[in-house]
Amino acid sequence: MKTTRLNTLTRTVFLGILATMMILPSTSSAKKIPFLLSSVAPAAQGYAKVKKDNNKNYVIKVYVSDLAGIERIQPTKQTYVVWMVTDRDITKNIGRVTSSKDLSGYLETVSSFQPTKIFITAEVDESVQSPGDQVVLTTDSFWE
Repeated sequence: MKTTRLNTLTRTVFLGILATMMILPSTSSAKKIPFLLSSVAPAAQGYAKVKKDNNKNYVIKVYVSDLAGIERIQPTKQTYVVWMVTDRDITKNIGRVTSSKDLSGYLETVSSFQPTKIFITAEVDESVQSPGDQVVLTTDSFWE
């Protein structure tokens, strides 16, 4: 009887520790940063999630909705490019977001640089090295 009681107690403690270990990584300091309202694409909205991974890199996920088809942006452009400003005040092209038929888009990337701001521009080419003037969505500065 004592053995059964001890096994039940051990199992309960073990399951509690296991549950805690499973919950903690998923709630670790992921920042959810909303994009500000846009005058270029007023209906567009979204947010970025930034999280430091086990390798001390930054996982960046960008979610947008109601993003106008790129052909509707004037002057006409070809693609939406996502940029980040790093903690070293460097602006980097981190990829492109395509607007789907339901006007939503997504980008996931990893960077060794810590982002402090994320923004999206309309560009002629996705491989541009510096952002153009048409900022479609932007966050405030974060991660002070």
